[in-house]
Amino acid sequence: MNTSASTPKAQGPLAQLFYRPPYVGLVAFVVVFLVQGLGHTLMVAMENIFGHEYILQAAFFMGAAGTVMLFFGMKTAGEVPGTWLGFWAGTLIWTGWIEFSFVWGADYLGVPDLMDSRNPGEIATKNEYLVMMSSVGLMVSLLPYFLLNKETKCNFFVWFQRRLKLRVGKPSRGYQRNFAAITCMETIYVLWFCYLALLFLYEESILGDHHPVMYVVFFANTVWSLYLMQRLFRFWKVTTAIRYAIPTAIIAYSSWEILERWGVISDFWVQPQKYALELGLTGAAVLIAGFLVAKTPAHKKAELSREELAALKQG
Repeated sequence: MNTSASTPKAQGPLAQLFYRPPYVGLVAFVVVFLVQGLGHTLMVAMENIFGHEYILQAAFFMGAAGTVMLFFGMKTAGEVPGTWLGFWAGTLIWTGWIEFSFVWGADYLGVPDLMDSRNPGEIATKNEYLVMMSSVGLMVSLLPYFLLNKETKCNFFVWFQRRLKLRVGKPSRGYQRNFAAITCMETIYVLWFCYLALLFLYEESILGDHHPVMYVVFFANTVWSLYLMQRLFRFWKVTTAIRYAIPTAIIAYSSWEILERWGVISDFWVQPQKYALELGLTGAAVLIAGFLVAKTPAHKKAELSREELAALKQG
């Protein structure tokens, strides 16, 4: 009996290689990691293209585009495209509506940039990020909702629920999660949390970016990132890998941010005029990789196992 019609096969050796660990998690991690840097590039490019006069209008349409993507992601039945649309929606909404709202607030209130005391004339923290710090109360107030949500599948929150006996009930039977909405909110909240964590650590009245404890924080964060990465690279299911890659890559990027703050590596992301070709190629590669991964079936492990077993029997 011919089963090829009912059970689609992987498209050759390269596709079969991509469907396996560590490549499923690795691609998801690289895409999410690079998008963090390209987000800074996008903000600078928008300011250069639209100027101060039209930047907020452009930011509004960016957030609106993210909302449209979220709408279609929530409507789609496919878990893979829904998850990816949720990630891109969260990224555009964060950059367009959230980050630029802090830009508007800082300019409207006349908040000055925080200058670097060690390097006269250089900005240590831009004024929009100083305004962002005032949102910490709102961010923390949302944390109990995510932490106590009985429907959550987040390993981080589930771990705390089990260890601290915070279960408020059993998950609802037959509850259907909307993966686009979950991924969008995860992207926004993790970005928000990591931004604020670094901003408060950089604050001189708390620690300061060159305080000895910051080196401990950098070391611990890097170790945590590597631990999460080695777990991510074992994943078979692409949608799970994407949702796990979001916090993993953003946490890893926090270590990158600290290195930039220390001047160990150049913040080339915010220099699109100087690195236009390199950043353009990186952006194009991310879009192509994201498109290809969006076409990846949700779970290939069982199918590949069947194919290998059939090949062994034939051999």
